[in-house]
This record gives sequence, C-alpha cells and structure tokens, in this order.
Amino acid sequence: MKRLRLILGDQLNKNHSWFDEVDKDVIYFMAETKQETGYTKHHIQKIVGFFKAMRQFKNELEDKGHQFIYYQISSKENKHNLQENIKSLIKQNKIDKFEYQHPDEYRVDMYLKELCNDISIEKEAFDTEHFYTKREDLTEFYKSKKEKVMEYFYRDMRKKHDILMDANQPEGGQWNFDKSNRKKWTKKKEAVPSYLNFEHDVSDILKEIDDQKINYFGNIEAEKFPWPTSRRESLRVLRFFCDELLVHFGDYEDAMHTEEKMLFHSRLSFALNTKMISPKETIERVVKHYHEHKNDIDISQVEGFVRQVLGWREYMRGMYWNQMPGYKSKNKLQNTNKLLDLYWTGKTKMNCLKQAVNQSLDHAYAHHIQRLMILGNFALLNMVDPDEVDAWYLGIYIDAIEWVEITNTRGMSQFADGGIIATKPYISSGNYINKMSNYCQSCQYKVSKKEGEDACPFNHLYWNFLSEKEEHFKSNQRMNMMMNLLHKMDDEKLKNHKKQAKKIIKNPNAY
Repeated sequence: MKRLRLILGDQLNKNHSWFDEVDKDVIYFMAETKQETGYTKHHIQKIVGFFKAMRQFKNELEDKGHQFIYYQISSKENKHNLQENIKSLIKQNKIDKFEYQHPDEYRVDMYLKELCNDISIEKEAFDTEHFYTKREDLTEFYKSKKEKVMEYFYRDMRKKHDILMDANQPEGGQWNFDKSNRKKWTKKKEAVPSYLNFEHDVSDILKEIDDQKINYFGNIEAEKFPWPTSRRESLRVLRFFCDELLVHFGDYEDAMHTEEKMLFHSRLSFALNTKMISPKETIERVVKHYHEHKNDIDISQVEGFVRQVLGWREYMRGMYWNQMPGYKSKNKLQNTNKLLDLYWTGKTKMNCLKQAVNQSLDHAYAHHIQRLMILGNFALLNMVDPDEVDAWYLGIYIDAIEWVEITNTRGMSQFADGGIIATKPYISSGNYINKMSNYCQSCQYKVSKKEGEDACPFNHLYWNFLSEKEEHFKSNQRMNMMMNLLHKMDDEKLKNHKKQAKKIIKNPNAY
C-alpha cells in the first residue's frame, strides 16, 4: 500500500514512531505555503525559524533513508494551499492511503477534515506523541468540578506522572512556590550568563521570502539567526538552561530589566512548540539536574519551571480544545478599540512599553510578564478589541501557535472570556511595573504621581478601566478590594483620572 504522510511545520518530532523504520512505500510531505504565512501577519524571525527548522528536519530524516517531497516557498509545484497540494500529490503518486498527525490548531484540523471528506482513498489520523495529555483529557478531568482552575489540574498531573513528589505529597512540602518567584533583579545581584545563540546564516531563506513577496514585520540579522532549528541544538539549549540558568530561574521569573532581555529564562518554547523536543524529556532533564544539585538549587527554582510546562502549557492546550471554536469570538468586556500603532513601531514615550515592544520586534521574544503585565495590560486598559490583540500576539512571537497563544491572550491577558481561564483580569497601575523592573527609573513619566500630565499613563488608565467596566466586576469576589477602593475615591480625583485616560485612549501616539 502506497502511503502519503503529511508533516506540519510544528510537528518536527524525530522520535515519532512513524520514523522507527524506513518504509519504501511511504512518502512524507512537507510544505512552506502562503496559506500559512498569510493567515496573520508574522514576524520575519518566526517565518524564517519555521522554514529553517522544517528544512533541517527533512534533510536529517532523508539522510536516514525516508522518502520526502518538500515544497519550499519558492517551489514551482507549490500550490500554497494544504488541500490542493495533497490532492495533487495523491493523484501524481497514485497514493492508496493518506495519513496525518492530529494538528494542534483548530483551523488546520478543519482543513484536514474537509480534505478527508473530499478524497476517496483510505485515510487515518495519528497522535503527535508529544504532549502528556490527549486533546480531550482536560475536559474529562473537569467534568465533576465547578471551576476549571489550573491548580487542580497541575496537582493531578504531578501525582499522575510522579514529578517532584515524595510518595503522595509534594516535594518540599508545598505544591506551589509562586510567592518565591517574584524578585526584582538588579545589576548588583546574580550575573546573567551570556546567552546561547547559534548564529545561523539564513540569508537564502530570507531572499526566497522576499522574492515571494510575503508580508511580514519585525527585525532580523540574517547572518546571525540565534534560535535553535534542530533537535540537537534544542537539546543544547536545554542543557544550557540546566547548567547555567535554572539556579536562579524561579527567583527572577517575573523580573524585567533594560540591560538583560532574557534574564534566566530558558527560551525553550520555540523548540517545544515545534516538537523538536518533548515536554517529558525537558521536565525529566530539569528535575534530574535539580536532584543532582540540591545543595545549589532551591526547589522553588525547578517547581516554577515545571509549573509552566507540565501545568500551564498542558492546561492551555486542553482548554483550547475544550472551548474552540467559540472561544475565538469571545469578547465579554465588549472592547472595540483599535490596536495602538506603537505595538507595530515601538515608538512611545512610555519606557516600559518601548522596552517590551522593541524587544519583541528585535527578537520575536518577550517573557510571560512582559507579554502579560505590560503589553497585555496596556491593551486591556485601552479597551482594545481582543481580535486585534490576538492577531498581534499570534504574529509577533516565534513560539506563538494558536492553541497556546489565544488561551493566554484572549483568556488570561484580555479577560475576553469573562473568567474561564483567569478568575480576574490581569491589570495594574504603574506600581507593579516599577516593583518588578527598572523601566520606570528612566521614563519621562513619574510612576509615583497619580495625577497630572506627567503621571504614569497606567495610573490614569487603570482607574478609568475599573470605572468603565464596573458592571462586569460587581459580582467578582477577587475584584472586591479594587472596586471598594474605586468607590471610596474622591469624585474629583476619579474625574481627573477618567479625563486623562480619555486623552490617552483618543491619542495614544502622543504618549
């Protein structure tokens, strides 16, 4: 039986059982298409990163004897449409059976289901053999629970997979060391090791993209592309994280600094989300390293990392499949404003936003607090349409694939789902940013000022937002303290906050 097997750009798992043996009757198919570069506007490093990793994956498996048909973005045979490419190949190669691995995006899942309905040959879908959980596991887990709180799921996963457990109790005596992961980093504290960069020359890929007139944004050094694009390189990043960064990861997990863009973050998300490495081997390596270096590494460092990968990552994927397709249109707070120009240009007088946006434009990367408490916070306080926020986040970050992006953005960041993912909106005035970073020290606005033209715009926007959305939060117990403070505020003071906020929202490019 002659089989055609599709591999998507985020399915670069060399350890998949498909590749255990070479079969002369199996043809693997991969393609770089305008259908995928065009469903949203992407950062150039994201497009290049995927293409480079896909080509490397194909070459390595081809060297082992597997048959590949690979369409580059410039290939003449490329129809730039998933369904049309596959239909054509089935006909040309007299294929008897079409096989694919379950996509992680609802959009692509629908494409493939439609394709399977259109073709008359045998077809079969397989698991990607990547995640700890299946698509439907989280739905099943929460069937008997009133709330879909991540903590319940995380603890169950720790027990089920015996990770950081002492018999049936959490190692270290508690499940969560989040309160230990909120330290501010300064240059006087622990030195940050030089980052592990790979400096690939991707000029040829960039030229192909430009020749095909692909629309993109962001910046790139084509001769020094820094991201891992193979399994071997991804494992080097994992080793580097364990050897050099894990010791202080948890401490400064939420910290931000103008001179240290990455701090002690692993930068493994691109490797994980393309499946070049698995969450299981990642966690096993990190936990093993911790157990071998307990005298040097506190459990709060490793638990913070495990919570992100085993808890949050698997939880977000489960919630995605639990909530789609309706989740994509949720806008509980009824926000309709346009995304501000500064998100595309980085031009703003607000130093925290300038740092976070320009870092994103330069590196296709920002860590979770920059994404949540600066970029997401400002968009929410400006009451931006979550559709526009989703599109920007999905395009700008090299690790952004819809299953993990939309749940974090529309759910946790923008509270557009009304509390399905997060029990309250993640908003703050300038105080939080000042607490966790040095951004405010060199900003022309004064974070300590609550009133006036030179007061931090976050301070005005925060109270205006609470006032504007009061009806949405009146029954939310977690918002009681903030709403009480709002109600106790002097009328004239609130009026001033709202007046200044309206000026900012109306003309954000002036700030």
